[in-house]
Amino acid sequence: MRFGLPWPGAEVAAEAEEAGVTAFCTGEFVDLEAYSTLADMVDKTENALVGTGIAYAFARTPYAHAAAARSLSKKAPGRIFIGLGSGAYTINRDWFGVEADRPVARMRDLAGAIRAWLQAENGSPVRYAGEFYKVDAKVQAPVLGRLEVPILFAGFNKGMAAAAARAADGVIGHGLFTARWWDEVVRPAVERGEAQAERDAKALEHGWLITSIDDDDSERAIKDARRMVGFYLTVKTYDPYVEHHGWTAQVEELRAAFKVGDIEGLTNAVTDDMLEAITVCGTTEDARAQFARRDKEGSLAKDVTYLAPPSFLVSDRRRAAYARSSLALVNDRG
Repeated sequence: MRFGLPWPGAEVAAEAEEAGVTAFCTGEFVDLEAYSTLADMVDKTENALVGTGIAYAFARTPYAHAAAARSLSKKAPGRIFIGLGSGAYTINRDWFGVEADRPVARMRDLAGAIRAWLQAENGSPVRYAGEFYKVDAKVQAPVLGRLEVPILFAGFNKGMAAAAARAADGVIGHGLFTARWWDEVVRPAVERGEAQAERDAKALEHGWLITSIDDDDSERAIKDARRMVGFYLTVKTYDPYVEHHGWTAQVEELRAAFKVGDIEGLTNAVTDDMLEAITVCGTTEDARAQFARRDKEGSLAKDVTYLAPPSFLVSDRRRAAYARSSLALVNDRG
């Protein structure tokens, strides 16, 4: 297993690589554009795996995703991956103004169209005919040539997890994932997808792990992790996950608090058993014990685990401090 971090900036990244971190990724939101951040990662690293983890899939055309990967691969050959997330239906409709119905089928089709651009040879037309995306391009300039860039899907529920193995190259697990969700839902779905895939390679498995460590103020670190979990669980897309774990009452409470702007109530609704199953937080000693347990139970991503500081109502400075503190877990693994 490789260790990664959501992009912490050049200064912390240099310390992280020194400690043994070999992968960086970037999320995306209104104040964080994935591919421009990926360009910074490419510029400020030399050997690490770097990619979007995730970029909003439907906010861009297949051409835009592929062109960004081609452009950045010139400076980081063999180091780029594209991680895509379908995003919530309302975000696609109300923020981006794009269609997002049947997201699993649409994601499969998008991956095919992106690959058509990535695998295009000079002198040959770029053609793809899918249900949602169609490409018929003649690129006269000699700028193409086959490019191998892994495509990963943020596969939270079983349908998207299966699609990640069938149509893409693997899955990126959410920071909410527990041992039960990996083993009882996601990995069986990935195996089903692999059985339907045309390629022989095993699906890649990346995943985020909410990590907040602070020896001087462990209670704040725990509170930040608890609040991050609560914020994630306001999304109704995750209802099957909530029901699977028997956390319906807690989530109803935190969603009611969030609806009226009661952040303290949202935070407190996340119980200790939820926090233990999802996060690594507290003092370094606490985190080491929690991480060892998570590793033993198989609830960490098998290929790359991103030690992800909480981001909801957490400053950039504090996130950087959490990133630095998490390097103790990397050092433990040698």
